[in-house]
Amino acid sequence: MKMKKKIPTEDDLEKFNVESWGTWSKEVSEFDWSYGDTETCYILDGEVEVTDSNTGDKIEFKKGDLVQFEKGLKCVWNVKRPIRKYYSFDLKFGDID
Repeated sequence: MKMKKKIPTEDDLEKFNVESWGTWSKEVSEFDWSYGDTETCYILDGEVEVTDSNTGDKIEFKKGDLVQFEKGLKCVWNVKRPIRKYYSFDLKFGDID
């Protein structure tokens, strides 16, 4: 999986209980990041490009996208427009497919 995204339905958002997740925001910036656990996030605002440090694979996402990052991923975040997101490390709901 490494990184994946989808445009969620209202049913997805309810099933995942997105509004109960924590929130995080970041200004325009670029930084290295690594995941100790799988993270799922729902983008409220902004635009970001994330590059897998090992493979060079890229994913871009913006407001309205549901994104998942696999445990162990090392990457570079390029925040192109300030981001605000809901995030969760709880995988009771599983993959976002």
